[in-house]
Amino acid sequence: MSDAAPVLDPSRIDAVILDMDGVLTDTARTHEAAWKTVFDAFLEARDGRGFAPFTTADYRRHVDGKPRLDGVRDFLASRGIDLPLGGSDDAPDAPTIRALGRRKNQAFLDRVAREGVSAFADAVAFVDRARRADLKVAAISASRNAEAVLTAAGIRPLFQVLVDGTVATAEGLAGKPAPDVFLAAVEALGVPASRAAIVEDAVAGIEAGCRGGFGLVVGVARDGETAGLAAAGAASVVASLDHLHIKGDRPLRDRAALPDALASIDAIVALAGDRVLHLFLDYDGTLTPIVERPEDAILDETMRQRVRQLAGRHFVAVISGRGLGDLVERVGLRNLFFAGSHGFELRHPDGRLEEHDEAQAAATRLGELGKALAQRLGPIAGVQLERKRFGLAVHYRRVGDAATGDVERAIRDTAAAFPELTVKAGKKVFEFVPALDWDKGKALSWILDSAGRTRERTLPVYIGDDVTDEDAFRAIEGWGIGIAVGQDGPQSTAAHYRLADVAAVGHFLDRLAERLDGRKRSA
Repeated sequence: MSDAAPVLDPSRIDAVILDMDGVLTDTARTHEAAWKTVFDAFLEARDGRGFAPFTTADYRRHVDGKPRLDGVRDFLASRGIDLPLGGSDDAPDAPTIRALGRRKNQAFLDRVAREGVSAFADAVAFVDRARRADLKVAAISASRNAEAVLTAAGIRPLFQVLVDGTVATAEGLAGKPAPDVFLAAVEALGVPASRAAIVEDAVAGIEAGCRGGFGLVVGVARDGETAGLAAAGAASVVASLDHLHIKGDRPLRDRAALPDALASIDAIVALAGDRVLHLFLDYDGTLTPIVERPEDAILDETMRQRVRQLAGRHFVAVISGRGLGDLVERVGLRNLFFAGSHGFELRHPDGRLEEHDEAQAAATRLGELGKALAQRLGPIAGVQLERKRFGLAVHYRRVGDAATGDVERAIRDTAAAFPELTVKAGKKVFEFVPALDWDKGKALSWILDSAGRTRERTLPVYIGDDVTDEDAFRAIEGWGIGIAVGQDGPQSTAAHYRLADVAAVGHFLDRLAERLDGRKRSA
């Protein structure tokens, strides 16, 4: 990889355009396998059993990143084969470019149906960082299946613009290495090419970015093959988008290396200074241990008493993916804020209720979603569906390892039919929620605003254990404190401290109450 990690400067760059296959989704290998299936069958029928098979080098040199028919034509030309273009009514086995292209598309769709689609975690995290830096984000692809693939991977709502093979055909855009698709994307975003960055894994895509006059062209070499991307003109080549930094973005930390919050309790309280400490708590995995069945997560009386004691004297809120009614009942206290369904519904200490206005329309489809999931997941032992006001969770902790892939494929396939919903992944759970720019971090800010608290007067402390709690950790970066519970959450975290387990959370709350009460007495 390049010696210096590339830095994307928001003062010079207003938008990021990312290729889909190989950058955003783990589908480049699926495409390559589909091409190999079709080309090897064609070559064997033409040349006999001694044919020279289609290789990874062929894929990278002649096919990767190009429109389907261009890929067919360029690969065949490399073997000295000239076929007619053919027509839309060609038989599937006809010796034409169009027929081979359609066979490849069907082979790709068959593999997606069998194996599913997944998004690269580093790509999703990078897009999230870009959006938080107020950068516009678009996805491009030569594939006419891009909309379905991004939807199945659960990431379509992340992109303001998608320029795919369908758009390219309708608008007469030339394929890579021509820069047309990238230029169409920045035009739709309202940004000049010189103020946009390109992120690509294909040589043809790098060449397109350079030809289009883009402000920054970055290559992603997940397989370690950097030379071709660098030679094509990439300003930098990275193995992972974790290595593509955004200026001003705060780096994540190694969860295992975080300081122990129990040992740092005095420092944490001292950080408040003249500000008032506001405590935010997750429920599952934080106040109660993770259990096989969500209904078995019972708050024990000792932990309830700790929360009651703190809430009697200080600001306390509980933010959870659980439905609001279920959460309030389980905690069994009334004098604190509650945010349920990842913050889509809120309860004030005086009992007043609020809901996210835009989420209500998407929630109307949860019943239909539940029926579709029940049909797909019914045959899989151990799956449990949990309906909420603004969400539907699929718990699979009791599913055997051999069937986990079946659950994941069912989730991806079903998600494609419900674009107004998106999927959040947690510890052995997938949850469908409204596809809106909303999370636990925004819920935390909503609670503080509702309570009339200002940032200058507040020190938020958030304690949570799972992926969705990272949104809250990031929301308070630079002015609050995040505490990660356990070691089986994200290994790269925005939290500042750690607690070993739920028992350690209890001890921390005891000591926090002592320190805060002592501080009040001394004041």
